[in-house]
Amino acid sequence: MSDIQNLKAFDPFADTGDNETTKATNYIHIRIQQRNGRKTLTTVQGLPEEIDQKKLLKAFKKDFACNGTLVQDEELGEIIQLQGDQRLKVSTFLIEEGISRKDMVKVHGF
Repeated sequence: MSDIQNLKAFDPFADTGDNETTKATNYIHIRIQQRNGRKTLTTVQGLPEEIDQKKLLKAFKKDFACNGTLVQDEELGEIIQLQGDQRLKVSTFLIEEGISRKDMVKVHGF
């Protein structure tokens, strides 16, 4: 009677040592923020560290004919802000230039 086998069951929360399953995936998030009235901002975050974001911002501004800036955030790192709704243009630019794969780009918004 005192031999209860249920207490020796598998512990699903035990550390198994597999670091592959707990590895965070680095998605590139493209969001839109409403300013005042009809004005909007497009934000791009989660870009890889090896990419020069100043050069990428300059290419965005030239190709999309919009203004933009780099914002330093404490938690999220560097964020690119672009004027207007540039979500689809940014995602196609990143995919066509080979910066990211299509499944690594997440487009958020309305």
